[in-house]
Amino acid sequence: MGAPVVAPFDLNDFTVIKEGEAEILMHVKNEVFYNKTQVNNRDMSIAVLRTFISKRKEEHEAMLSRKKKTGPKDSGEPIVEPEALTDTVMHDEKSNGECEVSQEISRDEPGSISEDQAAKQEGKGKGELKPPRVLEALSASGLRAIRYAREVDGIGQVVALDNDKVSVESCRRNIKFNGSVACSKVESNLADARVYMLTHPKEFDVVDLDPYGSPSVFLDSAVQSVVDGGILMCTATDMAVLCGGNGEIWVLSVERKILPRDGIEDPSCVSASAMKNTPLKLSYVYQCTGCDSFHLQPIGRTVSKNTSVRYLPGFGPVVAQECSDCGKKYNMGGPIWSAPIHDLEWVTSILADVKSMKDRYPAFGRISAVLTTISEELPDVPLFLSLHNLCATLKCTSPSAVIFRSAVINAGYRISGSHVNPLGLKTDAPMHVIWDIMRCWVKNHPVKAQPPDQAKRKKVARFLPNPERYWGPKVRAGRQITSKHVSLLGAEAINGMHNHDQNEEEPPSLLGAAEAINGMHNHDESEEEPSSKRKKTEESTSNL
Repeated sequence: MGAPVVAPFDLNDFTVIKEGEAEILMHVKNEVFYNKTQVNNRDMSIAVLRTFISKRKEEHEAMLSRKKKTGPKDSGEPIVEPEALTDTVMHDEKSNGECEVSQEISRDEPGSISEDQAAKQEGKGKGELKPPRVLEALSASGLRAIRYAREVDGIGQVVALDNDKVSVESCRRNIKFNGSVACSKVESNLADARVYMLTHPKEFDVVDLDPYGSPSVFLDSAVQSVVDGGILMCTATDMAVLCGGNGEIWVLSVERKILPRDGIEDPSCVSASAMKNTPLKLSYVYQCTGCDSFHLQPIGRTVSKNTSVRYLPGFGPVVAQECSDCGKKYNMGGPIWSAPIHDLEWVTSILADVKSMKDRYPAFGRISAVLTTISEELPDVPLFLSLHNLCATLKCTSPSAVIFRSAVINAGYRISGSHVNPLGLKTDAPMHVIWDIMRCWVKNHPVKAQPPDQAKRKKVARFLPNPERYWGPKVRAGRQITSKHVSLLGAEAINGMHNHDQNEEEPPSLLGAAEAINGMHNHDESEEEPSSKRKKTEESTSNL
């Protein structure tokens, strides 16, 4: 792949931004979107990508080892490793940096490999694992794609897309600015990401979605573009807009898009059991309107008999009409994803990788803290409690987190923190146990009774609104209305201030004054000066 064609530019019109090992040129007019705070997310994506490549290699070597032990089923049949053929587009490197594209995919079955292509792959080296191809679907300045190419070992090709011409031009300029490594691995294309991914099915081992807004509109096409056994990385900057601030709903959104094709947990296997397991991972939520107690009702359940498993609807409702703790009604919501959303083995591997090369992560402190918190929290508890909210309900002082944790553990339950909220606590203790612990705390630390006179004083208004619009000091005495007042406040505002002052003499229409002042400023400067000013000038001249 040769260097991208870039229009001539003046380096003085740009500022150089360095992040990790990449440097990008940002125009002084801020023509292309760049989010500095997203360094946390880019570092996390790089860490995940490094772990993915490492695990991909380990799985491939394990598969080769199994192949050697079992041997081929038919001695006359050539051994073709499926992992080595994850890409449907081949790239043969040329001396000038260009690549030769071979598209010999059978149209009968998506992702199938022709005999000629399999022979070429086998000729390159039996069991050879090809470097992964990465698609950054919405690249903007190309910073993320360039960092992938320069910082992640083993990356094959990075394709950066954007449907904005200015962004593509910026991306190509940055690719060239980052030297031969970026030029040889990153290519920038002007295209609609959804159309491109739909027309390039199963061509990328990694698909990265980081849009300006919600990524949900790109999921349908993204899952078509990623290969079986690949990884889809999604970033939702505005989490509240996407799913109300709860990651479990976001996972449910991804599941709904992916499940009809492959399923989240096992993308290489499509089976009826995988489809039947989905209701077991979803739950409705009942939350009390009085004390915020919540209860989960799974959508599905299983009944096992001997070796058979039956999938049935879940029992319900799990709560009565009124809360057993405070007597209030419940609100119902969902469904939410109530199964684990993290693979602890992956999280541990990513965290170990990050710690081993912390100098290569600009946001090391932030991402290591998040990964550590995730690795310590309970994976099978979807929602968390807020200790401060519990105390606000009881109007009592808050116990320390250590005391509350100890009480839960002594009651025989598990408890951990939450990566979502620094004050959040995850526990498998039922809500009635939580409130029993809080009752004991209030008994030993009673709530102080409020004096009756203080309660009465609460009804007194303390912050009254202004009685009229434009309430406040008028123009200082001796000053006249000038164009400065009109331009800053507007003629209507100034008229309003004076019209509301009933005790003063009615001034002339300030709207007319404003027009007169504007007319004076718009008057041709070449016209004759006012007589008063001319008279004063003549007197000064005569004194000379």
